[in-house]
Amino acid sequence: MPDSNFAERSEEQVSGATVIAQALKTQDVEYIFGIVGIPVTEIAIAAQQLGIKYIGMRNEQAACYAASAIGYLTGRPGVCLVVSGPGLIHALGGMANANMNCWPLLVIGGSPERNQETMGAFQEFPQAVRSSIYGRPGACYVDIPADFVNLQVNVNSIKYVECCMSPPISMAETSAVCTAASVIRSAKQPLLIIGKGAAYAHAEDSIQKLVEQYKLPFLPTPMGKGVVPDNHPYCVGAARSRALQFADVIVLFGARLNWILHFGLPPRYQPDVKFIQVDICAEELGNNVKPAVTLLGDINAVTKQELASKKSLPMNYYTVFYHVQEQLPRDCFVVSEGANTMDIGRTVLQNYLPRHRLDAGTFGTMGVGLGFAIAAAMVAKDRSPGQRIICVEGDSAFGFSGMEVETICRYNLPIILLVVNNNGIYQGFDSDTWKEMLKFQDAASVVPPMCLLPNSHYEQVMTAFGGKGYFVQTPEELQRSLRQSLADTTKPSLINIMIEPQATRKTQDFHWLTRSNM
Repeated sequence: MPDSNFAERSEEQVSGATVIAQALKTQDVEYIFGIVGIPVTEIAIAAQQLGIKYIGMRNEQAACYAASAIGYLTGRPGVCLVVSGPGLIHALGGMANANMNCWPLLVIGGSPERNQETMGAFQEFPQAVRSSIYGRPGACYVDIPADFVNLQVNVNSIKYVECCMSPPISMAETSAVCTAASVIRSAKQPLLIIGKGAAYAHAEDSIQKLVEQYKLPFLPTPMGKGVVPDNHPYCVGAARSRALQFADVIVLFGARLNWILHFGLPPRYQPDVKFIQVDICAEELGNNVKPAVTLLGDINAVTKQELASKKSLPMNYYTVFYHVQEQLPRDCFVVSEGANTMDIGRTVLQNYLPRHRLDAGTFGTMGVGLGFAIAAAMVAKDRSPGQRIICVEGDSAFGFSGMEVETICRYNLPIILLVVNNNGIYQGFDSDTWKEMLKFQDAASVVPPMCLLPNSHYEQVMTAFGGKGYFVQTPEELQRSLRQSLADTTKPSLINIMIEPQATRKTQDFHWLTRSNM
């Protein structure tokens, strides 16, 4: 009589880690960011063996930011792999940021072993993926017990659920669309505001056609830039405040009336302005103001402006961005974070393609820049070889994730870091003033809280790991170093750009607000 156990022994066994990795592969996951440890190390190894790219970061927070940016750039959730306890806690900032920005994200964390009778928990993956991309996208968490990772099961007993389909495209009610069209036709000064929800929806072709066919002026939100090119004749980014104040009908395409848009309230807007709100999320409709028309459905994004330069030294923000803008490739990704650096850069550094700008977003999160840049670089290397990522950082913002420069060099990513260095948060002091202060008391007692060490050589962080570093103080040095960085495709670069420590954003001229209408 044959051995009844022979057939079982001869059947192929597979580990839980491999099952998890294959489930991710089946869901079209291409990238995993994280920091490995017990019990998730085996998952990362198994994922790589199946062709999923694993990017080992130095902090779970930056890993989670990078994974969430993948979700925005690709439409499929990026994965952040963390250990339990502190690892998961460090990832919470990235999860909150993903939820606020409405970006799909899947966080996988290990947990202590527990007894399980079945393999049913693996079926959570399609559910989590669906939850992260359907409706308003956001973060989902899947907990993997340690004994699942190392458990050996019969390969024939595993059933992988097929890849979660892309979200269905929802249409607004026909009657509501007709009402909205009527309101727009009766408007004397209509304005379209294009948000990052429109960019995420890939609605660039239809929005540009709408703008051009009906000659509608439009204003982009920061990450809505590029859906319609910034240099389009109907872009009113250069007159943002005036456009908002005098518009009588405003159409919101995937843009929320939050702090970025002054909550839709006077005195930034006319008291009787009519809002037409288009959003994928029903809960967002009617927030802060009562819209004239609501269209529950799917949409996209925008463009902005360039300001002038100033030739005197030290350079200011506008001088820096003027010369940077002159050399930026039209197809580059622009990643930006900081206080004045990001705010002023939003108005100067132009985008010509959708989903090519990443910044602190709705949550105003600092520390996202390098993680976002790494995510964009991975996508660019795989989908558009030769495409560059320009990461524009304030000196304070760079400090949050500066050690990710090692990650950038380790994977030799096509990133050029521009650190706009004013020796502080908003403002700092020059080295002479710094030395004078320290003559009287120690730094903790006398140095203002917003000040950082003057003339810090952040470029040496890059050179320490084998990249190219530049310390620049003049427009000519900036132009030359950026030209060299763009020409050198063999390694990443960091340009440390010294500006006037007391430089601020340009004062707006409010007098034109009292002049005749546009």
